[in-house]
Amino acid sequence: MKLRALILPILLAATLGSTQFLPQTGAAAQSAINMTLPAAVGAWQLQSMPPTEAEIGTLAKDTKFAKAICLCPRPDEYSQEGLLVPDRVDLSVVLSGHDLNNSIHRPERCMPAQGHAILSSRDVSLGLANGRSVTLRRLRSIQTLTNKTNRKLDRHFDCVTYYFFVGHDRIEHDHLQRTISDMSDRIVRGIDQRWAYVSVSMWFGKIPWIESPISEQEVDRKLQSLLAEFAETQINWQQIAK
Repeated sequence: MKLRALILPILLAATLGSTQFLPQTGAAAQSAINMTLPAAVGAWQLQSMPPTEAEIGTLAKDTKFAKAICLCPRPDEYSQEGLLVPDRVDLSVVLSGHDLNNSIHRPERCMPAQGHAILSSRDVSLGLANGRSVTLRRLRSIQTLTNKTNRKLDRHFDCVTYYFFVGHDRIEHDHLQRTISDMSDRIVRGIDQRWAYVSVSMWFGKIPWIESPISEQEVDRKLQSLLAEFAETQINWQQIAK
């Protein structure tokens, strides 16, 4: 019985480990994602941000990043200066380098280094106005922001994150399935498919700059709305198989 329990983990490890022995084809199938972020997506204004040193140091040198803070004014909520108070969403698009073995990975792997303790994970189907749909991975976490000079001032925020992967002609939300697709592309089709992962995160509950607490349901609605508009405009749907 113990041997049977070990079979699946052993096969999984062998499958993932075997990617380092796959041939380097040199033929790259580019992702269908547009890495040039727009100034706005619907009502959201995008402010571009550089990648962190940790992101640059973790992944291959030819990895590309497109990151932004997305802000959308909250109706009838004003600061003491008379300015509309915005919602904030952190958007990140990471395009894999040429080397599959030092490429992008699932966000769950790096989120703990950003202070996230992941509490739950599930899949969500998102319908688009163009008639397509995208399956997203939804993560619920608590993010801790540490004050390096006084840990008693650490702040904890409830957070929702959505992500998915965009390849040359397909979209995945599961990292294992994406890895299997990579292996199949190299062996059967003779190509290196470049993938990008798109992720958005937003806090809920009591937010320092917002007067009323934000519900988890409100965050889900706003993140899904933003992602639906982003996917419509930033993905070349003519490349994506139906």
